[in-house]
Order: sequence, then C-alpha cells, then structure tokens
Amino acid sequence: MKKSTITATFKANIKEVWEVVTNNNKYDWRSDLSKIDVSIDGNSFTEYTKGNFPTKFNITLKKPYERYEFDMTNKNMNGHWIGVFSPLNNGTQIEFTEKVSVNNPIMNFFVGLYLKKQQALYIADLKKELGE
Repeated sequence: MKKSTITATFKANIKEVWEVVTNNNKYDWRSDLSKIDVSIDGNSFTEYTKGNFPTKFNITLKKPYERYEFDMTNKNMNGHWIGVFSPLNNGTQIEFTEKVSVNNPIMNFFVGLYLKKQQALYIADLKKELGE
C-alpha cells in the first residue's frame, strides 16, 4: 500500500474550504474531472476523469469542519482518503492523506508519483476556486 500526504494553507475560513471540498454536486472547479454522479443519499459518488475513467467513492466519515474520509476504488486500485481541516491564523490548514493499493504490480512503482501529482493539481484547483 502506498501512502501520500499533502498539507496546504488557505486564507479562506474553514467553513468555506469545507464547503468547496465536500460539495460533490459542484465540481466545475476540478480541472481533472468531466463529471461526478452523486448517489441519492449523498453517501457515495463516482468521479469521471476527462477521459471518462470512473472511480467510485463511499463516504465513511464526515465530521463538519474537522474530518472527511472515504473509501475509493476503480479497476486499477482501491484505497482510503482522509482529509483533516484545522483553523489556522484566520485561515485554514488542510492535510489530505491517500493510502492506495494497486492491482498491477508494475503500476505499484509509479503510483506514489501519480498520487503526488494528483494531490498537487487538486490543491492548485482548490486555491483557484477559493480565489487565492
């Protein structure tokens, strides 16, 4: 299992950051996605990349303004994501950790770099959405 963690700070308050990250019905700020389908109960969702590759997510914990977790799976991998939100100097600090197991042993060599790249893109998109 590969693990990747990214930490970032934002000028925006914790409520604003939380709302952007956890609102799966509003995804137009994500440059890597074509769409997200959200279940009726809101407890699961499927993200589709620009190339229409699906990844399924099942929310396992949602503690407002503190912690957000979900399991994720697609044909290449499965794993768990943890998002920790903390107030910091009138702004917000986030720490996002992904733990992933890949199905193909060859892909295992590259998954760490891929996760870092995806996390950096997510933070860049989030900063842009927050006007930072």
